[in-house]
Amino acid sequence: MARKSGLGKGLDALIPPSESALSAGSVKQVPVINITPNPLQPRTIFAEEEIADLAASILEHGVIQPLVVTHAENPGKYVLIAGERRLQACQQANLEQVPVIIREASGQQLLELALVENLQRTDLSPLEAAGAYKELSNSFNLSHEEIAAKVGKSRVSITNTLGLLSLSIAVKKALAEAEISEGHARALKPLSSQSQSAVLQTIIKRGLNVRQTEDLIRKLKGKKTPSKPKAKPSPEILELENRLRESLGTKIGLSHSPKGGKIVIHYYSDEELNALVDRLLGDTG
Repeated sequence: MARKSGLGKGLDALIPPSESALSAGSVKQVPVINITPNPLQPRTIFAEEEIADLAASILEHGVIQPLVVTHAENPGKYVLIAGERRLQACQQANLEQVPVIIREASGQQLLELALVENLQRTDLSPLEAAGAYKELSNSFNLSHEEIAAKVGKSRVSITNTLGLLSLSIAVKKALAEAEISEGHARALKPLSSQSQSAVLQTIIKRGLNVRQTEDLIRKLKGKKTPSKPKAKPSPEILELENRLRESLGTKIGLSHSPKGGKIVIHYYSDEELNALVDRLLGDTG
């Protein structure tokens, strides 16, 4: 599987890119019960069906890609760095031992690598990603720019995702359960918690898309929905306007489309109106 640009430089250093690394004696078999899941794993929800399918594949073909672990405090014990889904599948398949690659990793690297792995292989939910970014920021004092550089995202993307954590409980629950999208959630952010919950119900009840949600919120905040800019008339239409203006001696508005249009003739007194009518009807008196 091709990896996303900008992601996984740390992961590439930990996971062999080819089978040649596996033949170099870098893989070790360790008991499954001796591996502890990564305590900083940002992903909190794993699809049971995916784990079951992976367990069935492992029973038939074995573990194709080793897990990546680091030494725990107790001798002979390990902490998982990458491969949470594979570890769960191996446990479900009742394997006694699994192939691992042992690497040294600090607490910050445990979080970074677990985050990168999930972003590469199975997308995190927006809230899971936000929680991981917050952990990187709070525990390791990383700026939004530094987080962005580590996970291959823009600074704006990191800031926007972190902003989801300030949403109301009801909105975060709806986002976690996929009742609304991340776009909906971001649109709700400027509202108070009480207003967020009220608009949330409207979104779900009416099935509003993100654009409709943004329009609704603008109305609630007393802002007009920005209108689309009018297309500029073609040079041919402008030329016709000028010819009519010169012929009739007054302001002319010509609106044209492939399906038709209209001509608006302006006048500023009864006398001008009568003169225009005479000219248009060919009545010169």
